[in-house]
Amino acid sequence: MSDETIDLSRDVEGHDGISVIRGGGAVRGWNGIKYKVGMSAKNVGSTKLSMNVAMIPPGGVAKAHIHVGFELMLYILEGKVRHEYGAGLTKVVENQAGDFIYIEADVPHEVFNMSDTEPVVAVVARSDASEWENIIPYDWNGNAV
Repeated sequence: MSDETIDLSRDVEGHDGISVIRGGGAVRGWNGIKYKVGMSAKNVGSTKLSMNVAMIPPGGVAKAHIHVGFELMLYILEGKVRHEYGAGLTKVVENQAGDFIYIEADVPHEVFNMSDTEPVVAVVARSDASEWENIIPYDWNGNAV
């Protein structure tokens, strides 16, 4: 589901200084990844942060992209993931459940679920309240698209 088909604020309780989404709300998708609706400028009015839970299906890939001007932190809850990153995507790091990952702003990367049978599930926190609006595709020749 896209943002246009979901009322992102429908499951939010509060708004008087503390907001709550119980159970993570609905699920939507972007770039091969499914996300539980978390918190962002769209539903709690945050100005600097967004956070949700991401799931890459078995054998799935989040195609090469760049987070323009914002940082990202992940905590892997389930599964094993491989990031190919840097100019030309020539560097590789593998992570598994229990690992924390920090991705600097503007670092090109592509994300692979290393399993054909199990999903990767991760908590994702961004220093961008708009979530993925400031993410751009990255081509294999080392260029932002």
